[in-house]
Amino acid sequence: MSEKSESGSVDEPPEYGADDWEDPITGAVPKSELPDEIVEEVPHWTDDPYFDRVSDRLMYNYTLERDHRLRGERWDLYGEMRVLNQKQFFHPALSYGDHESEEYVYARRVDRPTVGELKRLVELGHDLADERVNANEEHYRTDFTFVLVADELPEEVRAFVEGQRERTLLKFGYYGHYEVNLGVVVPDEQVAVAGEAADVLEAFILWEDVTQPEEGVLSRIAKRFWQ
Repeated sequence: MSEKSESGSVDEPPEYGADDWEDPITGAVPKSELPDEIVEEVPHWTDDPYFDRVSDRLMYNYTLERDHRLRGERWDLYGEMRVLNQKQFFHPALSYGDHESEEYVYARRVDRPTVGELKRLVELGHDLADERVNANEEHYRTDFTFVLVADELPEEVRAFVEGQRERTLLKFGYYGHYEVNLGVVVPDEQVAVAGEAADVLEAFILWEDVTQPEEGVLSRIAKRFWQ
């Protein structure tokens, strides 16, 4: 939204091209200030400053790859995250209730996204789930998220993606579930739309700060207990 300056003139939001993204708002930590062991594992998108800034946000939680190939298609950015949650009695060796969560993120540039393309990506997500999801008692959740970085956002695409959710329970939920998520971002216009469970899209919205999760009640109790 445009705002008026003290002189009464209207300040338009800054325009960012695909080749000169500088992300002046978020203040992400520069790679030059991070430990070498972290930076060495992060690819550089020297020809695409926008994806390079997105990687600055994702690198703490995702293993990243550029120019990823999947079934003959090229993706500018690929990310993979695996999490193992455990409950334990006093010692890690006495663990129980292990839950495994995974997320696979695919992002690429397109000129003008279509509903047909997005539907095809949903089907691709289901196919990948058949190949990768190990449905058992320890599996909790697997996400397949597809992000299209576009030059424009057609209204029919916005309507299709907004609130989209594709969730599949495995063995009535006893083996967890998997989700196929969609997101479309138009950096030059500072607009984006995401499916209901596509939380990772926050990393692609460079003109806004990433939400810091609120601490839960159980976490606060645990901290007080162990102090």
